Amino acid sequence: MSDRMLITEQRLALRSATTRLAEDFAGVFAAETIERFLNASWDQFSTNATTLSFVPVLAERFARQRLRALARVEGKTDDGLPTVLFLCVHNAGRSQMALGWFNQLAGDRAIAWSGGSEPTDEVNPVAIAAMAEVGIDISSEYPKPGTDEIVQAADVVVTMGCGDACPLFPGKRYEDWELDDPARLDLAAVRPIRDEIGQRVRALLDSLGVVTTSTARSRRSCTTSSTTTRRR
Repeated sequence: MSDRMLITEQRLALRSATTRLAEDFAGVFAAETIERFLNASWDQFSTNATTLSFVPVLAERFARQRLRALARVEGKTDDGLPTVLFLCVHNAGRSQMALGWFNQLAGDRAIAWSGGSEPTDEVNPVAIAAMAEVGIDISSEYPKPGTDEIVQAADVVVTMGCGDACPLFPGKRYEDWELDDPARLDLAAVRPIRDEIGQRVRALLDSLGVVTTSTARSRRSCTTSSTTTRRR
């Protein structure tokens, strides 16, 4: 494929992404704002990309996340769901595993995002493998920065090793989790980190009053059993 054809395809993909985002945020943001966030996301992911094939998809996903966060910050939307942001240095290991645990346990009862102070090119393959062992797929995730509007939109910001590089806003609830960095560790060494993160995420959800998936299933099971008993 020629460079000219590739550039044309990327432009068409960005145009389609702009149209979809404009439909999703109709009446919330002007077209200029949507284009600005999408272009910024494109720049973020295309700078160090070895191939541009997936950049339009990543740019659209990240622009949508940023726009949703901005809408929350500006009071243009409020779904009432607790929102948590997990931040580490590269957004490749700890924060991605935390995001995976959170989404698995919280379902649609809470929202979680992740980011890094110095996002790398890809999620740690060993972290992906470790999470797959417990039935959680994080292979479609990607490293991204923790932008100001995303931090501001979160109810809780969990930091993991990013120190002063993580953005701080007064009045925001912060938690610092001291965890080993899974970078350059083998699968056996990452498993304890994965399990500790899972325990911490469960405790965090409990503090937010969010019913976890296992608890919700247990309650539904008890309700069904009770109904069946009464019918008998």
